[in-house]
Amino acid sequence: MSTVVPGRPAARRRRTGGAALAVALLPVLLGTAGCGGPAGAAGDKAELTVMTWAPANTGSADRPGMTALATAIGDSLNSQGGVAGHRLRVLTCNEHNTADGAAACARQAVTGGAVAVIGSYSQYGDAFMPLLETSGIPYIGGYGLSSPEFTSPVSYPVAGGTPALIAGSGRQLVAAGCRTVALIRPDTPAGDTLVGALGAALTPDNVKLTDIRANETSSDFTNQARQAIGTDQPGNCITAALSAVPTLNLLDSLRRQPHQNTRLASVIGSFQQSVVDSTGGDAGPLNGAYATGWYPPEASKVWDPLRAVVRTRDAADLTSIDVSDPGVETTWVAYQVFVQAVQRLDSQPVTGKALRDELDNGQPISTGGATPPLSWAMTNMLASANTPRLVNTSVTFQQVQGGQLVEQQPGFVDVRWVLTGGTPPSGPDTPSPAPS
Repeated sequence: MSTVVPGRPAARRRRTGGAALAVALLPVLLGTAGCGGPAGAAGDKAELTVMTWAPANTGSADRPGMTALATAIGDSLNSQGGVAGHRLRVLTCNEHNTADGAAACARQAVTGGAVAVIGSYSQYGDAFMPLLETSGIPYIGGYGLSSPEFTSPVSYPVAGGTPALIAGSGRQLVAAGCRTVALIRPDTPAGDTLVGALGAALTPDNVKLTDIRANETSSDFTNQARQAIGTDQPGNCITAALSAVPTLNLLDSLRRQPHQNTRLASVIGSFQQSVVDSTGGDAGPLNGAYATGWYPPEASKVWDPLRAVVRTRDAADLTSIDVSDPGVETTWVAYQVFVQAVQRLDSQPVTGKALRDELDNGQPISTGGATPPLSWAMTNMLASANTPRLVNTSVTFQQVQGGQLVEQQPGFVDVRWVLTGGTPPSGPDTPSPAPS
């Protein structure tokens, strides 16, 4: 169930730190960010063990690229001196998309002596989070699929989860001139929560919302497509919040229904650049579609260091890594947070408690422009009983143009007011610039 990244022992040099280097974090990957010695070296401090888990070989929920990237990051770090002089031991675990699998991964993290679980994917937070809490292991950068990820004191989410995405989709569609929006979403309790978030984004502009439930195990979404298109009036829009495979099936159903005026939107994760490519690019059903994401689009220079690691990994040993996958991007961001937190501990022993104390102190952590600077200080947390650990409420507005997902407008749009039931800002949703 787990793999361990082999180390490469050697001497280390003096560590260089500082915020400026931290921003550059994984360009040579993480190696120039004060991580330790020269290429080929491993640190002489105590080894650090971390874990990344995600489902594999289960179907539509699979995210093997997340664990593959974690292995590649660990290998790259160790080849350049480790993390602040510590060799990094990366455990990976197949979560199997089950509660038992999630709990088994968490137990392995505990017995393996992990100081953090980083950049992982599971919808079974109720099964794994109590085990991490008991052992004091921080959960950095989960995908945001379960309530405990936004409530547990040991959780440090780097993105706003699906609620932020669907709220952002609503604001993007308001700006696009939509007058009616059909939400096609899973017929599950998690899907039920999306209705409120989207409604809160649409209501201030008197945009009508139609809630359309869908069984994600179905391969035919004809009825949902017909209901969403309706009479195909100008200003009619559809936003989908299904997982990747059901979204492909929905696109096939929408393609078979005649329509000219209805505009399509979704959230990154439901589709991404690889889906645009596989459905025909600019000749496919997604051309012109709107998309709301947590991060800049895959073509952004923000992801150049990630692409460099993917290019230099040992392809014979690692699963293919899709750089446009938001799970892969979340793992990347989460490891940046972890590395900077370890750097800031300086000569202190690196433990789960020390990492939590460092992350809780409120000092912002840069992710190189992938997100706004992240801080888990009390003043940054969301004023919400349901998601108090949510600190990053910013999203990006993207659109498929010429077969490519590109920025519809640059920078981040903060939807915190939507998620807290606040008052919308005056004027249009204006993005804040992405950090350089």
